[in-house]
Amino acid sequence: MYTRPLARLIEQLQRLPGVGPKTAQRLALHILKRPEEDVQALAQSLIDAKKQVGFCKVCFHLSAEPVCDICRNTNRDSSTICVVSESRDVIALEKTREYIGKYHVVGGVISPMDGIGPEQLNIQPLVRRVSQQKIGEVIIAISPSVEGETTTLYIGHLLKPFTKVTRIAFGLPMGGDLEYADEVTLARALEGRRELD
Repeated sequence: MYTRPLARLIEQLQRLPGVGPKTAQRLALHILKRPEEDVQALAQSLIDAKKQVGFCKVCFHLSAEPVCDICRNTNRDSSTICVVSESRDVIALEKTREYIGKYHVVGGVISPMDGIGPEQLNIQPLVRRVSQQKIGEVIIAISPSVEGETTTLYIGHLLKPFTKVTRIAFGLPMGGDLEYADEVTLARALEGRRELD
C-alpha cells in the first residue's frame, strides 16, 4: 500500500507508546510535508537526546548532566525525598508547583510476572541515600496498582528504620461522582481524608 521508505517510517512511529496505525500514518505524512531542514532538525534532536540524556547519579531522573538540575538546586528542601516510579512522575509533580523537596526515581515497579524484582530497580541507592543523609521524610508517590502497592510497601519497610515514611493520598478527581468511583478509589479517599480548614 505504501512505498517502502514510507512504510518503514510508519512502522517505526507505531513502536512509540500510544501511537496506533492511523496516528503513525498521519505523523509520517506530516513529516513528509515538512521542509527537509525541519525533518533534519527532528532527526538530529532524536539522536542528540538519545546520546546526551542519561540518568542523574543521585536521584535517577533524566538528565544531560551527571547530577540533574533538581538535585543541584540549593533552594529545594534536601530533607524531603519524594519517591516516584518514572521520570514522567517527576514532571507531573513539578507541574503542580507544590512540592519543593528532592526526588528519587526507582525506575518502575516490582512485578514478578514481568521478571522485575527489587534488584532491577533503584531501591538500594535510595536506602543508602536515606540512611546516610539527614532525611526528615520520604513521600512515596507510586500509582496504586497491585504492583505499585507492593513496591510502596517494600520501600516503606526498608526506609522506616531511618526516617518518617508517608504516601500521597489517592481519591476522587475534581468533578467526579461517588457512584462511578471504584471501591479501591473510595477506600483511598476515605483513608486520605483530612480536617476542613
